Amino acid sequence: MHILMIFVDGLGIGKRDATRNPMAAVSTRWLRLFQEEPFPAHHPCWLVRPTDATLGLEGIPQSATGQTTLLTGINAALRTGRHINGFCTPELASILDGRSLFSQVLNLGKKAAFANAYTPPFFEGRMKFRSVTTVAASQAGLPFRSLEDLSRGRALYQDFTNRILRERGYEVPSFTAEEAGKLLAHLARDYDFTLYEYFQTDVAAHTQDMGRCREEIRKIDSLLNSVLGHLDLESTCLVLTSDHGNIEDLSQPGHTTNPVPTLIWGHRKEMIASRIRLLEDVAPALIDALREEG
Repeated sequence: MHILMIFVDGLGIGKRDATRNPMAAVSTRWLRLFQEEPFPAHHPCWLVRPTDATLGLEGIPQSATGQTTLLTGINAALRTGRHINGFCTPELASILDGRSLFSQVLNLGKKAAFANAYTPPFFEGRMKFRSVTTVAASQAGLPFRSLEDLSRGRALYQDFTNRILRERGYEVPSFTAEEAGKLLAHLARDYDFTLYEYFQTDVAAHTQDMGRCREEIRKIDSLLNSVLGHLDLESTCLVLTSDHGNIEDLSQPGHTTNPVPTLIWGHRKEMIASRIRLLEDVAPALIDALREEG
């Protein structure tokens, strides 16, 4: 069994209101999910689980605690007593250590990969703060992928089109969403668990720029279409989820308390979906699926 997890930062389930929700203002195949409308309980291709990302704590969910929870199954906000924004703190690193999806997959004797590519400043140690995902991958001993890996089709940048990299002067290929999706699907064939992180959705949402956010939704939907077109869903499970809401409500510049979507396609989708209600349910459901495959 292979699991490909696409983590999309700041993607919640909002209302069908095109004045504030870009998902209501664009035509997409997968991301037209609204609070007022029923979700498919069962579909031949996919399952949808609205997932509570508030972590049982008052206040607005934040990235660092949400991502730590998503990767470990441990409620990091309750463990630390607060929602923690931005980057990984020593408290969160201690929760992640040996408990992240990367580490748990490796402990099962299986192969894990972090698909994101990083720029030279990351490898030179010039990045002052580290994300939850990079801390988790480092603790698990996974190799980080470079722009050379990206050029060879073995990684994706956090902006999978590579527009940002090219604007910064890096000589890397320009990808369409369709090309990036094909690359990611092919990479996932080599591992039991693969994670790809995309956070331009959250960055765009904080600007409250409706046009930019509509484009982000189109790009993610096109990426999904391409990934699904190149995966063997008889042996692979594709999971897309998020850490908190944001882009689904541009009436304000911050995160929301809306549920996030956990979208599941392919192998063992029913088993995985049946176990997910809260953000902290995602990691255990995926690990159980891999463990039960043997």
